[in-house]
Amino acid sequence: MTLTVVGVSHRTASLDVRERLVIGPSELTHTLAEVASATGAREAVILSTCNRTELYLAGSGDEAVEGAMQVIARRIGESAEPYAYVRRDREAASHLFRVAAGLDSMIIGEAQIQGQVRDAWELGRAASGTLLNRLFQSALGVASRVRGETALGRGAASVSSAAVQLAKQIFGSLNGRRAMVLGAGEMAELALECLTDEGVRTAVVANRTFERARELAERHGATAMHLDECWAQLADVDVVLCSTSAPHPVVRRSHLESGLSRRGDRPLCILDIALPRDVEPEVRELGNVFLYDLDDLRAVVAANIERRREELPSAEQVIAEEVERYWEWVAGLHAVPVVTEVRAAAERMRQREVAQLLRKMPNLAPAERDAIEQLSRALMNKFLHEPSVRLRAAAANGRGLAIVDAARYLFGIGGEAQSAPADDTANDGTSTRNDSTDER
Repeated sequence: MTLTVVGVSHRTASLDVRERLVIGPSELTHTLAEVASATGAREAVILSTCNRTELYLAGSGDEAVEGAMQVIARRIGESAEPYAYVRRDREAASHLFRVAAGLDSMIIGEAQIQGQVRDAWELGRAASGTLLNRLFQSALGVASRVRGETALGRGAASVSSAAVQLAKQIFGSLNGRRAMVLGAGEMAELALECLTDEGVRTAVVANRTFERARELAERHGATAMHLDECWAQLADVDVVLCSTSAPHPVVRRSHLESGLSRRGDRPLCILDIALPRDVEPEVRELGNVFLYDLDDLRAVVAANIERRREELPSAEQVIAEEVERYWEWVAGLHAVPVVTEVRAAAERMRQREVAQLLRKMPNLAPAERDAIEQLSRALMNKFLHEPSVRLRAAAANGRGLAIVDAARYLFGIGGEAQSAPADDTANDGTSTRNDSTDER
């Protein structure tokens, strides 16, 4: 039973590469099927956000990594080797737990990633299974523990708030400024809250679905517009924050040029926190336009990292505890089928022996027959209780294969009952069985 994650993140790839890897909800079913075919994984979950795209795989062999690399390479149009990282087993579990808790985010301690992890799991539930369901449940629990038991997330910045801080570097203060927000999702709402907190006087919310724009605008005292109608506002606003889920740029150079001619010398700050990006790169060429994207936020978040670094040891301790707890559960799964088989074999034997005894004593009263049944069952359960507990414990502490094989041999279970298990005492618990005898 293996666990693997293959991914690309803001730590390993530029915005241009990450942009090509974004997997939207409409693509998810098809891409999960592609991943399963390429990797041979029995379970898969895809986590795709503005800062990472990661493939979580369970029940796959050594070919899983190569297959996942091929999936990534097809999307980015070049080799995945320079950008992708691989984590296996305990390291894979630890990685997801760190991601969900915000320790691997551009903004350390950001809260939005926990919801994104939950959404990824829920949207991909059809391709998930026992191992990944438990993994993602545990990851969400870890994130909650980290936020509850440490100060890592206390007053934590978000990508939206970091972008607003970047705008302050242009204007010094946003008090009395005018802003326009493109998009009506969670990130857009967070940005609108940050802008109003900084004293933005008038705000416009524009979205392709006008009803969603109106709902967001009403909650924050802003004006709602359809996206196609908002470009006339460019002559009057100081800040444009873009956070739509469009698969292609929605802000083009042609949208800005007419509005800029009516602005005079006033600067326009455009904050593009969408992935794929909302703004054409050519917009940077326009005079008095300051365009910032996700990669430009790194300098802003450096101070955030320093402030929260002292909370990292406590958070890492929580993660280490939960990784061990999860991995003990995973390892214990190896013993479950054997314990079940042993108990089934013992029950068959008990029933045969009791039946033989009762045939020899035909005159027993029903109560006496019941007493024999109960006694035999109680003795069987008592005899098997300690071996069952120890078998599960052995699997959890890394000695599972040898002990499980020994149990099969001793209890005469399965096709390997005729041959003794290999002696693995000389290699510290690693079985030396020939591959031909390990097929089940």
